[in-house]
Order: sequence, then structure tokens, then C-alpha cells
Amino acid sequence: MTNAQNTTGKKVNTHMLVEGGVMIALAQILSYIKLFEAPYGGSVTAGSMVPIIIFAIRWGAKDGLMAGVIYGILQFLLGPKWSFHPVSIICDYPLAYGFLALAGLFGNKTNKIYLGTFLGILGRFVSHVISGVVVFKSTLPEGHHPLIGSMLYNGAYLLPEFLISVAILFALSKFKDDLFVPKN
Repeated sequence: MTNAQNTTGKKVNTHMLVEGGVMIALAQILSYIKLFEAPYGGSVTAGSMVPIIIFAIRWGAKDGLMAGVIYGILQFLLGPKWSFHPVSIICDYPLAYGFLALAGLFGNKTNKIYLGTFLGILGRFVSHVISGVVVFKSTLPEGHHPLIGSMLYNGAYLLPEFLISVAILFALSKFKDDLFVPKN
């Protein structure tokens, strides 16, 4: 039996749950391979968001949200803590990584995969920017705008992370035609 009933009576696909766990674990492992690490959190990794993005594309935004939020919680629990402000904890971890689920909004059509990836990473960027504004607004010197500073800081590592993710997704799509199609 590969399906079970959850508490709402909806069927839960065991294959999807196992794949989600594997993708979260793979994302966590890849997050330890850092090409660049910013001083107050954030880093350019060896494509750590790609497993979550692939999962969201394969299984949809709703299930991708589950994987992204769990991955974000793991990032908080297992990684360095740059802030203990409640807004920062929520925005920098479960919310930011949950936004990666937006990659699954458009299905698995090749041209839409990159649009979804852009939206997912853009969502993560916005979440980190909000956190940066809240946390650093009181510590910036006079005349420095917290929004601009947070956008520049977070963009400095998320833009390269986006480019790496797209390059990996492109390479994987050429290697395996049905990578973005779930197996039931």
C-alpha cells in the first residue's frame, strides 16, 4: 500500500513523502558546501536550493511549501544563528525557504521551470530583506537606509545563488528528460 489517509481524509502519497525527506536532506548537505559566506548570514552554496525547487516542481507548490518550511526550520536548528529577533527567525528561515515552493506554481514545463525558480528565489529575497530591515534598522549609522542596505546585502548572495541554481537545473534537465515529473 503506497497511500494512506491523513487526518483530513486526503490521500498522502508515501513516495512523495520519502522523496521530500531525501530532497530536504540533500539540500541540507549542499548548504554546508559554501562558496562564499556573508558576515551576518547568507551564503552562496553548491546549489542548496535546487533539491527543494525540484521537489516543488515535481509535486506542486503546496507540497513544496511543506518541504521548504521544514528545510528552513532545519537551517535554523542546525546552522549558525544570526539573530534571535522573532521576525528574523520567521522571515529568515521557514518563510524564506517556504517561498521556494513558488517554483511549483507553473508545473514542469521547461520554460516555466525557470520562471518558477525566479519567483521562488525572489520570494526568499523579499523575506530576507524584510528581516534585514527589521533587525538592522536600529543599528545602521545615520543616513543609511535599512531597505536599500538589506536589498544590497541579500542580493549579493542570492543573485549568485539564483544563477547557480538555474545552471544546475538547466544541466539536470538536459541529463534527464523526466526529472521534473513525479513518479506515482
